Amino acid sequence: MKKLLFCAALLIAGAVSVTAQTKDGGIDDKMLLQIRQGYKGSAEQKAIKNALASNSINKLALNSENLAMIDTHFSDRVKTKGITDQKSSGRCWLFTGLNVLRAKMIEKHNLPSFEFSQNYNSFYDLLEKSNLFLQAIIDTRDLELTDRKVDWLLKNPIGDGGQFTGVSNLIMKYGVVPKAAMPETFQSENTGQMSNILRQKLREYALELRGLSQSKAGARKVEMLTEIHRILVECLGVPPTEFEWTRYDKDGKVVSHKKYTPKSFYEEFIGEDLEGNYIMVMNDPSREYGKVYEIEYDRHVYDGENWVYLNLPIERIKEMAIASIKDNTAMYFSCDVGKFSTGNGVLDINNFDYESLFRTSLPMDKKQRIQTYTSLSSHAMTLIAVDIDPESGKTKKWMVENSWGAASGYQGNMIMTDEWFNEYMFRLVVEKKYVPEDIMKMFDQKPIMLPSWDPMFAPEE
Repeated sequence: MKKLLFCAALLIAGAVSVTAQTKDGGIDDKMLLQIRQGYKGSAEQKAIKNALASNSINKLALNSENLAMIDTHFSDRVKTKGITDQKSSGRCWLFTGLNVLRAKMIEKHNLPSFEFSQNYNSFYDLLEKSNLFLQAIIDTRDLELTDRKVDWLLKNPIGDGGQFTGVSNLIMKYGVVPKAAMPETFQSENTGQMSNILRQKLREYALELRGLSQSKAGARKVEMLTEIHRILVECLGVPPTEFEWTRYDKDGKVVSHKKYTPKSFYEEFIGEDLEGNYIMVMNDPSREYGKVYEIEYDRHVYDGENWVYLNLPIERIKEMAIASIKDNTAMYFSCDVGKFSTGNGVLDINNFDYESLFRTSLPMDKKQRIQTYTSLSSHAMTLIAVDIDPESGKTKKWMVENSWGAASGYQGNMIMTDEWFNEYMFRLVVEKKYVPEDIMKMFDQKPIMLPSWDPMFAPEE
């Protein structure tokens, strides 16, 4: 009992001491009294407080006037088949890139259905990211451990998130295989624990490499990657170097049966230059439009390409997206998917009315949300449809194929109102043949290099 009284006395004394020592700018007793007067315990405030005590904010802010299912007709839609599921992994970027190619392959070769092995490319993605990290540690070993670049590397040694340059570099280097040639495993579909082990191992290796000479570090890196490779094989399986695949047509008849390598399979059934045939555009009003930007270390392969993009007004991006959809070509697309999402597959800025619930305003525009870390690109999906008003010619809504399974959203897809698209769409990867000449000329300028830790360039998951 005496100990409790003594501790209570110390706490009271500490509180008095803090109050007495409050500097200008701190919350003193007078300010606290003024702040407390903001809550007067009115009937309205009590009702809201009671509701919030036992309900989620989104449930209370859900706009009942906006619950009716949006019209699902689209004036223009890419032919696609099937919905994929990335399960509990951050591989949306890879599923999206492969889904773009899957739609082409099914249409071009008259297939009843098809799915690439995401696990195959995931394996080499993690191996290449491990090498990228270890080589970056060797390249920066003369910098202090507290240097911003070294600090960023150690905070972000590896993960299964990414973006389109990972799709293009990995496929052009390693090819692709059908899903049956390297199916998913528990670890590929539930990557959290595997990623934690890899991060811990790579950080351990980083400290060792920083103490080695250039010649010794290179040889030791190979030994480290051998260990990482073994862990990946045990978690994900052995990537095939050869496999047999039987091709069927829509009627189930055998068209061919051949032996392939991953690269020969890609060449026969897709055969396009992913690294040279596409451009990436961004709508980021916090930066100057018409400029090309490059993000340091934002790549998957050490000897690959950093992410390079052109910043454009949203209407110019829509122009290219519409041209691609009208020509039956899906696109890699990314956005801030969590904003105003009800779970029914419709993304609409009117889905929730937070301002009425809290009787306050939330006035930040897209530029301000980016500048204050309020919004960023968080998820990649496949842009497949647009609805254009026949009279005005204006876009009304868009649809993307998601990778969260057929039961999610609207039949595995997500529908976005045009207003939501304007506010929360960020990145689009489009084939060069749909890009106007004036936009292509903008890529002639030297890119402005941005640091790896820029908040807009977190890996999409």
